[in-house]
Amino acid sequence: MDLFDKCKNYKTANDARKMGIYPYFHKLESKQDIAVTMEGKRRIMLGSNNYLGLTANDEIIEAGKKAVEQYGTGCSGSRFLNGTLRMHVELEKQLAEFVGYEDCVTFSTGFQTNLGIISAVVGRNDYMICDRENHASIYDGCKLSFGKMLRYKHNDMEDLERVLKTVPEDAGKLIITDGVFSMGGDIAKLPEIVELAKKYGARTMVDDAHGLGVLGEGGRGTASYFGLTDQVDITMGTFSKSLASLGGYMVANHVVADYVRHNSRPFIFSASITPASCATALAALDYLRRNPQIVQRLNDISRYVREGMHKRRIRIRPQDGGWATPIVPIYTSDLVTTLTIGKELYDEGVFVNPVLPPAVAPSDCLLRTSYMATHTEEILDEAMDIIARILDKHGLLGE
Repeated sequence: MDLFDKCKNYKTANDARKMGIYPYFHKLESKQDIAVTMEGKRRIMLGSNNYLGLTANDEIIEAGKKAVEQYGTGCSGSRFLNGTLRMHVELEKQLAEFVGYEDCVTFSTGFQTNLGIISAVVGRNDYMICDRENHASIYDGCKLSFGKMLRYKHNDMEDLERVLKTVPEDAGKLIITDGVFSMGGDIAKLPEIVELAKKYGARTMVDDAHGLGVLGEGGRGTASYFGLTDQVDITMGTFSKSLASLGGYMVANHVVADYVRHNSRPFIFSASITPASCATALAALDYLRRNPQIVQRLNDISRYVREGMHKRRIRIRPQDGGWATPIVPIYTSDLVTTLTIGKELYDEGVFVNPVLPPAVAPSDCLLRTSYMATHTEEILDEAMDIIARILDKHGLLGE
């Protein structure tokens, strides 16, 4: 069999193109903002992870410009060799202080961060215990390690304990969970996870890519939200969401951070974060520190959307607890219906993200919508009215 037969036999994307409902690679022609110009038309942006709206902030943009003027466009090497800027070290120091840990290691992307952490700290005889709805980068990090991965049902603490009971008592154990889950927008049951980790001698790791800037005191993340910063062993996050840049980070104690610096292949063998990306992340972190009210504004916007969708009979996942996250999935059933509705919304000027198998079960396809602190109530009402009208056309509004 020819190696490329699998490529020739892949029909899914072309089938969607032929039906006129292919949803990917739409071309932006403006800044990532609450409304964008995409392929020549205004679209309300409900598909970005730009939670604090800082990608269009003049202060953040200016920081990136100055960094390029001072350092050039790239570092041309790894952090180990010629690629460490004083600014990288400053960013790590500021992040560690902000999130509340001893030390910080930065990586070139968020995806690479999970690869780099897990593959470094998990050895051949260790176990990784993962929530089934964890991000793909966590699963790939587990594959890159030499440990054994076990999974538990999503946010199901009884099932987590069942899995922990199967792990040899003397084995190294790392429980890994998203803080805010990227598709459903729900929050991990971190207090229970920490309690079970202590009971069974496990360490804990939280992927806070969608938690930084969203939860906790001044946006410090999921562990802060629950008052558990000193009890979560490792937290990772990204710069591509609330910090309006590109890259990722790990915070932990000095011993773990230094071990990862010297043993993580994705860290050692990758070029460092570009000057502009580093500077914009620093500027966004400083902006967040000086403007903690923006986190409350994001919560208010998220709550406004959930209430607005409920009034319009749009079916969304209920959110437990007192804090509303900015990820709101709309349930649309099967693949073709989901892609069709996504295309009709796009044509009507609303950009959302279709979520399809294997990310979800074939009958549980959804449209992932996400929101920014800079969204206005007026533009959100405009978008929700369009969404409700198109869902009603397909008979998908609730009672």
